[in-house]
Amino acid sequence: MKNDMFKIIEFPSEGAKLRGRFYAPEKKEKLPVIIMAHGYSATIEGMVADRYAEVFCRHGFAVLLYDHYGFGISCGEPRQQTNKWIQSRGYRDAINFVHTLPEVDHTKIGLWGDSMSGSEVIVVAAMDHRVKTVVAQVPACGAALPPADPDGSLFQSIRETFLNGNVKGTPETTVGPIPVVSFDQATIPSALTPLTAYRWFLEYGGRYNTKWQNNVTHVEPAVPTGFNSVLCIPYIRAAILMMVAYDDEMEGANSEVARTAYRAAPEPKQLVEIDGGHFGLLHYPSPLFDEASEVQVTFLNTHLK
Repeated sequence: MKNDMFKIIEFPSEGAKLRGRFYAPEKKEKLPVIIMAHGYSATIEGMVADRYAEVFCRHGFAVLLYDHYGFGISCGEPRQQTNKWIQSRGYRDAINFVHTLPEVDHTKIGLWGDSMSGSEVIVVAAMDHRVKTVVAQVPACGAALPPADPDGSLFQSIRETFLNGNVKGTPETTVGPIPVVSFDQATIPSALTPLTAYRWFLEYGGRYNTKWQNNVTHVEPAVPTGFNSVLCIPYIRAAILMMVAYDDEMEGANSEVARTAYRAAPEPKQLVEIDGGHFGLLHYPSPLFDEASEVQVTFLNTHLK
């Protein structure tokens, strides 16, 4: 899509400016909006989330696509640090931002996420009921199931941390810096070990001007209850589409954990199991991209328009 189809925007989050693109079809009526951010360490320029944004815009949706705190064109220090709490607050602040845009229908807000951000959008929708629709693409809901939460106390603990908790990293809670991917785990270990991750990040992140960097630190803050989308999904009030790989090769995106999360989600909901593993939907052009984007547009037309 030509650059004149979007404008560069910025909005505040956690003391920094997050930057991205705002796509808007040329229509007079107020538009439903989809807020999008990429998955683990990826950026919005040329790493295929932008291709989904183009599809959504062509089908009549406004789109806010931005880089996470500390990545790509967004500000934020330290750079190249993944923190699910900080990134989830970024989605919340993006919701606040689109509420200031006169061309947006503020009652029709959807979230889109892939991999780690696919888990984050579930948590944000549970915390913020302004969200009406969620698309979670190969969501990294965890390597294993969390403990049971029959009285909702674990969810309330997550909610309190999301709203008010100190989620900054410390040396004890920070791992890295480490390469995102490596071709040789024996000599150069990396954060993501499957060969499919190496191939995708080098093919797409290695393209000109993506601003992707092959290094990352990861923070798991010392909080009462760890970040967990499975514990949060029963509390969403949004229609949710989960696209799950049949047998996801990424440990943190265990397919059975994602299916269990789906079963706990309230209606309306849709589960689509799809081929291609964790990265298959992020190859463009491809039949899998066409299949996934068509399913997502149909779901968004039904539940957001």
